[in-house]
Amino acid sequence: MSTFTEPGLLPRELIRLDAGVVDKADAIRQATALLTAAGCVRPAFEASMLRREQASNTYLGKGIAIPHGMVDERELIQRDGIAVLQVRGGVEWNEGQRAQLVVAIAARSDAHIGILRRLTRLMADEARIAALGRTDDAGELIQALAGIDAAPQAAEAPAEDLAQRFDWVLDYPSGLHARPATEWAATARRFAARIRVRHGDEAADARNMISLLQLGLKAGDLLTVSAEGSDAADALATLRIVLTGLSSREKADAQKAEDKRRAAARAGVWQPPGTMQSVDGVSASPGLAIGRLHRLQAGPLEIADEPIELVAAADQLHDALTRARNELRALADATGRRLGAADAGIFRAQAELLNDPALITLASQHLVEGHGLAWSWHQAVEATAASLAALGNAVLAGRATDLRDVGQRVLAQIDPALAAPTTNELPAGSILVAEDLTPTDTAGLDAERVAGLVTALGGPTSHTAILARTLGLPAVVGAGAALARLADGDEAIVDGSAGRLYLQPSAADLESARAWIATEAARRERAAQARALPALTRDGHAVAIGANINLAEQAAFALSQGAEGVGLMRTEFLFLERGDSPSEEDQYRAYRAMAEALEGRPLVIRTLDIGGDKQVAYLDLPREENPFLGVRGSRLLLRRPELLVPQLRALYRAARDGAAAISVMFPMITSAAELLALRETCERIRAELAAPTIPLGIMIEVPSAALMADELARDADFFSIGTNDLTQYTLAIDRQNPVLAPEADSLHPAVLKLIAATVAGAHAHGRWVGVCGGIAGDPHGAALLAGLGVDELSMTPRDIPAVKERLRQSELSALQALAARALAAPDAAAVRALAAVAAEATA
Repeated sequence: MSTFTEPGLLPRELIRLDAGVVDKADAIRQATALLTAAGCVRPAFEASMLRREQASNTYLGKGIAIPHGMVDERELIQRDGIAVLQVRGGVEWNEGQRAQLVVAIAARSDAHIGILRRLTRLMADEARIAALGRTDDAGELIQALAGIDAAPQAAEAPAEDLAQRFDWVLDYPSGLHARPATEWAATARRFAARIRVRHGDEAADARNMISLLQLGLKAGDLLTVSAEGSDAADALATLRIVLTGLSSREKADAQKAEDKRRAAARAGVWQPPGTMQSVDGVSASPGLAIGRLHRLQAGPLEIADEPIELVAAADQLHDALTRARNELRALADATGRRLGAADAGIFRAQAELLNDPALITLASQHLVEGHGLAWSWHQAVEATAASLAALGNAVLAGRATDLRDVGQRVLAQIDPALAAPTTNELPAGSILVAEDLTPTDTAGLDAERVAGLVTALGGPTSHTAILARTLGLPAVVGAGAALARLADGDEAIVDGSAGRLYLQPSAADLESARAWIATEAARRERAAQARALPALTRDGHAVAIGANINLAEQAAFALSQGAEGVGLMRTEFLFLERGDSPSEEDQYRAYRAMAEALEGRPLVIRTLDIGGDKQVAYLDLPREENPFLGVRGSRLLLRRPELLVPQLRALYRAARDGAAAISVMFPMITSAAELLALRETCERIRAELAAPTIPLGIMIEVPSAALMADELARDADFFSIGTNDLTQYTLAIDRQNPVLAPEADSLHPAVLKLIAATVAGAHAHGRWVGVCGGIAGDPHGAALLAGLGVDELSMTPRDIPAVKERLRQSELSALQALAARALAAPDAAAVRALAAVAAEATA
């Protein structure tokens, strides 16, 4: 029997009220001293608990931390025991987490489950936890931790506001959905203050995205945002800026969606010549396609409840969450390059779901009650998703689908046998039929093999519908139970514009549909022909146009959009999308495949750019206070030859074996010494492999590199300017900061002057300059860059047609005059205002 379950066996001498604690390490030291004095542990147990803190988070939630030792160091425990520190002011446990009750556990087996069960039950009673955090009676703590119930609590009163507050009417056209809620929560977590968002009698913790979504906020709802704590005023001021600042983006997104809807309506829909049986649903993505039905079977998920040792379960859950977050980060980045930033935001919002403390706490509660890890996680996800779906809001029902999607991703990390069925290896021309599709399913579809989508559930605002529209796949959602009666392999016509699936089409129906599809294809072909034209100004100045992509399979789409090559292949995605480092052979095959897909066109490959906002868990990179100013890019490669050498060997092997158009560039270069060290390694490897010489360039991402361009150009064969990072470092604004990000504008005159200096330094030595940052894909930004003398622009493939059109409408002299005016402008807003002037000049 656990000694933790009996009140008499939690001695008062193991409880310290109103402990004076400096920091987490001091709390662990004091708790170890109590346990040592009671004969529970040896003094070395303190170091074991500190090692546990490095391995996993022992903050249980709601002001309670449960430090304990490493599993393989239980020989330091002489007998089971717990020590409790009451820290009335709280001690920071991890960033954004403050512990008022530190319950240090020494347990040789599973004796700690009893105390964890009581702690998790206590977490449902916030009033009692608050009382325990300030009580002067150690007996109250003994009773609570021994499981003796306190007096019944009064019925919960309507939510009240905290000390400082402001009112605001939500004006987001689509209400509060996942993406803005993610930014609200991220902003709130930057402050120590408690922050509450109230609507009527219901309130949510502003740090918790799911809690915010469960308010079911619609456009026009009156909110009260309140806070208390030392930085409450700053927190409210910042949140007001974020909340109101997102309004323009939300309204613009809603207007774009409406414009697309109207354009689709103007285009009309196909009218079949005869009468056909059909299944009606809701239009999610326009277009017409013929194919054969292919059902995605995803029956009910059965998960065995297999109990697991609690400490091991905590470690496994932490690891699974970390790997799932890394997968989602990689998927967001890949989706951003393939489909655009807005669609990438879907997966960033999904990653935020994994930061929800209520979800993880619920899973922990199941674990401490003795249930299995996979079962506990699945139950927590299903309960939370059901609460979202029950709100009767279509948008929030879509978030329930997202939660199940991300929950499934974690399940697959816990037990690969629980991975969801994939959409790989579908027959060509499939009309995919499913009860529902997750964003992960949809983003991973091969548009060359899938003709269209039809789902029984879902709505036109779901993330799956958004992704289908971006992929250009006709899609019908909400078609209901009728889909269950359809047979695999039957021919059908999916009309995404009308929201209808036509069954058993006749020969005449098929002929009519094919004619309609051919007419649409001819229209797209005319547009594609314009994309294929070079970016040649009216007076004959050519600007090379490349694409930013990650994988060889993305090359065909980039070329169809008018890319003349690849100006940036990001090799970090070979590392981010897996659980271990790719081998030299893995990388060699990837680089050869990309070169072959481009059929001799230029290919600029960037070496591994890890650090800053791109972290890889399995590389065991040290935690840095400011990773953007730390060991990232080439700084990392020069310190980790086991990463640099296999990559360079793979690149030179690819060049030797036929990938003649390869160029290599190194990121985050700040000095000539770094470049020379890298060139020396390249030359040694080239000679060992008897490989050809290949151009070696550098990224210009920091002001020092731009200002030293003349010197760096002596040793670099070309430059590529990363305007996103250059802007961040020039303006001292973290481009991921939700408050300041709108001010991190790459068209700021200071950034443009550094670009001009880079071009001058490069051209003085006959080197070419490219830009692969965000403004290259903005038609106005591209015009300015061409005017500044940039030789090559590389961008997301979908941005290429508009950029080419803008340059073809211009004369070089006009672009140079525009650039001169931009350099003399006082701020980024004035530079952007020049777009209207330029439009009039080219009209």
